[in-house]
Amino acid sequence: QVQLVESGGGLVQAGGSLRLSCAASGRTFSGYAVGWFRQVPGKEREFVAAINWTGGITSYADSVKGRFTISGVNAKNTVYLQMNSLKPEDTAVYYCAARPGNILYTQGGRYPHWGQGTQVTVSS
Repeated sequence: QVQLVESGGGLVQAGGSLRLSCAASGRTFSGYAVGWFRQVPGKEREFVAAINWTGGITSYADSVKGRFTISGVNAKNTVYLQMNSLKPEDTAVYYCAARPGNILYTQGGRYPHWGQGTQVTVSS
């Protein structure tokens, strides 16, 4: 069983940057796909980005392409989401999720393991 803990959220002005971290405990990310999702109260959970731990293949939502970068560090068993050029519409609770296997799904229901979430607020 893998446990996920997110960190790095906070308040930032529009145009600024934040880096979110997702640390795994209980086992390594090896053989897992790891995704970031976000949710605003009253709205559907939204896919943001995902990475294939084995091959390093990545996938991004159109809304964050060119601004966000997902990466993994084997030695730290951590996945990062570097968020640049932040916009007020990026404000949400960001969740890290993981699933066994290499396929990068955009549907949150495909991921059995979730972190507790970290709040990101972008002021205009």
